[in-house]
Amino acid sequence: MIKDYYTLSKPGIIYGNALTVIAGFLLASRGGIDFGLLCITLVGLSCVVASGCVFNNVIDRDIDAVMERTKKRPLVRGVITIEYALLYGVIVGVFGFSILIYGTNIFAVGASLIGFLVYVFGYSLWLKRTSTHGTIIGSISGAMPILVGYVTVRGEVDVVAVILFFILALWQMTHSFAIALYRLDDYKRAHIDVLPVKKGVHRTKIQMLIYTGLFGIATLLLFVTGETGWIYFFVMGLVSFSWILYSIKGFYIPISEDKQWSKTMFLFSIGILSIF
Repeated sequence: MIKDYYTLSKPGIIYGNALTVIAGFLLASRGGIDFGLLCITLVGLSCVVASGCVFNNVIDRDIDAVMERTKKRPLVRGVITIEYALLYGVIVGVFGFSILIYGTNIFAVGASLIGFLVYVFGYSLWLKRTSTHGTIIGSISGAMPILVGYVTVRGEVDVVAVILFFILALWQMTHSFAIALYRLDDYKRAHIDVLPVKKGVHRTKIQMLIYTGLFGIATLLLFVTGETGWIYFFVMGLVSFSWILYSIKGFYIPISEDKQWSKTMFLFSIGILSIF
């Protein structure tokens, strides 16, 4: 049962967001790391993210039942009731926000709240099922954790904070489109209006190339502002250029290889997030 509640909170998403929190926190710290504050931020935001994921599971339980990768989730299998899932989500969320309110600042709490509300209401309850723009809305919530890590230390939303937000939002777009292409049959079966379902694979590849290019530009802005050095410039420049080249490759492969290509694009995005 404990494992089912753990699964309900989508630990993969929690860990991914934790990495970006750490990245934002370390960048803002400039070597003077307050490990106590970092732990408070990680625990608080992780609980908030877990809460949002639990509510997402409740909202999506009908479409989860028809998608191959989600049909074994606890709510679909009936091992956790909707009532207990909602209670779990509320408790974890209140706990997370309480920690952030007590241990961080208004900017970190505000960014966390915006990310939570956008994910649960703007994405899960509304646009995910009704519009291809759901991916854009989802990218906003996905970009909030790195902002939380940064503003927790700096105590303000400055130019660098805005750059970090756009880096993660742009990354999220290509990352999400790669998943949508790789799991295209699942999304069609569940009647979810992701871009490749509504506009086609070619249109999606064009969007992926655009967002990948913009991501590369955004990452280098950290060097321009003086927040990072030459090592970062060359590493992220090389990695981003490689991602762009592989994105271009998608236009020159046979249809039969689209699934493998999109899977590689997805894995590439995970690797880039780790390097960043």
